[in-house]
Amino acid sequence: MAQPIANKEISKYVLETKDLGIYYGDFRAVTSVNIPVRRHMITAIIGPSGCGKSTLLRAFNRMNELFTGTSIEGEVLFEGENLYDPSVDPVEVRYRIGMVFQKPNPFPKSIYENIAWGARIHGFKGNMDELVESCLQQSALWDEVKDKLKQSGLALSGGQQQRLCIARALAVQPEVILMDEPASALDPIATLKIEELMQELKKNYTIVIVTHNMQQAARVSDYTAIMMLTNRETHTGTVIEFDDTKKIFTNPKDKRTEDYVTGRFG
Repeated sequence: MAQPIANKEISKYVLETKDLGIYYGDFRAVTSVNIPVRRHMITAIIGPSGCGKSTLLRAFNRMNELFTGTSIEGEVLFEGENLYDPSVDPVEVRYRIGMVFQKPNPFPKSIYENIAWGARIHGFKGNMDELVESCLQQSALWDEVKDKLKQSGLALSGGQQQRLCIARALAVQPEVILMDEPASALDPIATLKIEELMQELKKNYTIVIVTHNMQQAARVSDYTAIMMLTNRETHTGTVIEFDDTKKIFTNPKDKRTEDYVTGRFG
């Protein structure tokens, strides 16, 4: 299968939006977003409910196209080339830019097959046992499941299921991992494991995470984008500030950011 994007000179930005607007039919959900996503770092997208965080995240691997009537204006650049160019295969995009969803969603298959299935479909020809072990090791799950690989992934705890979904995403060897509220359905202990895992994964992958948990964003991310509605009548969201996470939380430039991170928003 042809690769959708030619790897050019490596830059510090893996993804970058240029005046990005996202529409559902005639409704403009997101407008005028210009943010860079740096290689091997964690970028958090935070903001109040309904401001377009998940919509923006899904634009990074063209998942919005799974909803009828969606369209964009502007560009999303991946390794310097426009993901929305007509010549780009969206299926290949989703292999190279993986997604982990809010609610763990393992396949109704064995732990082993949860990982092997996607790799097999994608044409993996190497040692599958080694790949499965490697993905489970990377997702900090191997020691917990190595003796029950034939058991259903649905039999795992919520936190284990989410780490299995991360392992599944790694199996097709993506460059970027998108995470949409990956710990919101988990208890504090499982959440901590996911956060620790993210710090390990960024050594080899670039991560973009949407989270409602500002403390989580402050703990795990290197850069943070703050989204707000442009006005409450249109319900259109945009990024009002993007910066180093420490600056966002200690010395924001926009008063709305300061109000949000200090709990005075709204």
